[in-house]
Amino acid sequence: MTTRPVRSDATLRHLLLEELDREPGVDATRIGVGVTDGAVTLAGEVTSYPQKRLAEQAVQRVPGVHAIAERITVRSTYAGTSDTDIARAANAALEAAVDIAADAATATVSDHVVTVSGEVPWHYQREAAVRSVRHLKGVQEVLDHVTVTPVVSTIELRQGIEDALVRHAVVEAHRCTVTAGADGEVTITGTVGTWAERHDVDALAWAAPGVSTVHNRLRVASS
Repeated sequence: MTTRPVRSDATLRHLLLEELDREPGVDATRIGVGVTDGAVTLAGEVTSYPQKRLAEQAVQRVPGVHAIAERITVRSTYAGTSDTDIARAANAALEAAVDIAADAATATVSDHVVTVSGEVPWHYQREAAVRSVRHLKGVQEVLDHVTVTPVVSTIELRQGIEDALVRHAVVEAHRCTVTAGADGEVTITGTVGTWAERHDVDALAWAAPGVSTVHNRLRVASS
């Protein structure tokens, strides 16, 4: 097994700033980055919720990051957009979303924060519901209150995720322990080498049919 060199906080911060600067959807001059023992803090202001998400994703791509505290605020340039306007647009977007039934999810809005609620049989449908409102004018935050109804047994759920880990070989399968509850709740523990590996395991777990919640407790090794 090859051991990765430990990066200093100063080196990691430099790499993070470069990655943010290379992300075309983010104004890196408006985001501050702090690093302590590989734990990253992002602070600043952006003009839209999608920019906030892009900044988070850019940081996750950099090896050596094993924790993120996100304190970015959204200062929308659409100050004239009311909660009523956003709610109308959000519910229209949910009804038009091709991946979910028209009545499966609804949106409510308070102080430009959109809450999406409902019940769907697959996680990708929950993602589709949230994604359909994320880019709407005036949205500062999106809260996901959509639930996934389990459609398989606990044993089938756990075995399906374990098989997927082996099949895709994103990490050594024996380094992850998967437990599943009757309500579709999955917990994954263990250690991975990078934040990207942690994200890949998380994505594989969410892709399994019947998953309602994933508690990703994988630790990212510092070396």
